[in-house]
Amino acid sequence: MSGDTQCAWVVRPTPIGPLLLAATAKGLVSVRFHADEREVRRSLARLRAALGARLDPGERHSVLIGASAELDAYFGGELRRFTTPLDWSLVSGFTERVLRELAASVPFGGVVGYGELADRVGDRDAARAVGAAMGANPLPVVVPCHRVVAADGGIGGFGGGLETKRRLLELEGVLPPALF
Repeated sequence: MSGDTQCAWVVRPTPIGPLLLAATAKGLVSVRFHADEREVRRSLARLRAALGARLDPGERHSVLIGASAELDAYFGGELRRFTTPLDWSLVSGFTERVLRELAASVPFGGVVGYGELADRVGDRDAARAVGAAMGANPLPVVVPCHRVVAADGGIGGFGGGLETKRRLLELEGVLPPALF
């Protein structure tokens, strides 16, 4: 991308902590967990380098308005499928194929194993590579990597932390609510 590309960003409070959302004219390009001041600075620097973009606060950017409203509805239990346009510029190849398949085929309240997702993209022996793709997901929550679980029944890893993954799976009814 050229240096005159614009990328707007905003920090949104959510029940799982503040999320940094970033969008280009194509769509939502990044969602980052635990968006305190330090994480925002680091994430924006990485985005600037990866996209070659000018980054501006953008509460009034149409994609960010839409994504924020959908996230509010999701966390309020009123949204089961995101329709926000996505900008896949930060991923390519196998990772992009896996993330697109995940977004298209694993619905709210559903889960899929790493190996099964690898099989769905035509590489049944790539369960570990699917794990790496989940770790590289620039759009967590919206592209639901929290719905990918271990074959042994465990919840697997998660870039936002296991407590965040548990809370997202509880919200979707996959796990029972925590007792305390």
